[in-house]
This record gives sequence, C-alpha cells and structure tokens, in this order.
Amino acid sequence: MNDCLFCKISNGEISGDIVYESDSVLAFNDINPQAPTHVLVIPRKHIATLNDLKSEDRELVGEMHMVAQQIAGEHNLSESGYRTVFNCNDAAGQTVFHIHLHLLGGRNLDWPPG
Repeated sequence: MNDCLFCKISNGEISGDIVYESDSVLAFNDINPQAPTHVLVIPRKHIATLNDLKSEDRELVGEMHMVAQQIAGEHNLSESGYRTVFNCNDAAGQTVFHIHLHLLGGRNLDWPPG
C-alpha cells in the first residue's frame, strides 16, 4: 500500500529500529514503547486487520509468533514472561492498519489490560 506506514518501513522508505528481518517478516522497536521491551512483528505482505487474513496466511502468522518467541529469548524474557498481542480495529486500539504483533516484556504486565 502506498500510504501504509509499516509497508514504508518494510520496503526501506522510512527507517525503523529493526531487530529482525526475513523475506516474509520484519520486527522493529516500537517508537512509543509501553514496556522496556516493545517490539512490533509485521508481515512484509500488507494485511490491514486480522479480519482480512486468508487461509494461506496461516504460516505467516505462525512465523510472526515464532519470531516473537526468538526475540523474547534474545531479550532474556523467556523465563520471566512476556506478552504478545494483536489489536483488531479502532475499538481494540489498532492505529496502523497493517497487522502487527506486539511483543511486550521487561516489567510486570497487569491483567486485564486497558
């Protein structure tokens, strides 16, 4: 998408603090972190919301979770704990309409959130 912020980061038009990249997935530090570790894991393929996922995206979403697991390990969060979250649409707090998995950790995370 021409006007999608995350597509622009993915294709290098806008810089991001990238912590992981592959042909299909990119991960970068959130510019407004809500925890000491706050990484966004995105697919390079533009998918606006979770509602727009197709059956062929199953592997891609699984890869996003595996990348989050890897990054959590690299940040020594595996034992203490971390959270992964997808927000879907306005009422859930989605502000960029390109699916992204939030990886949060490094502090105690309350429940329920928000």
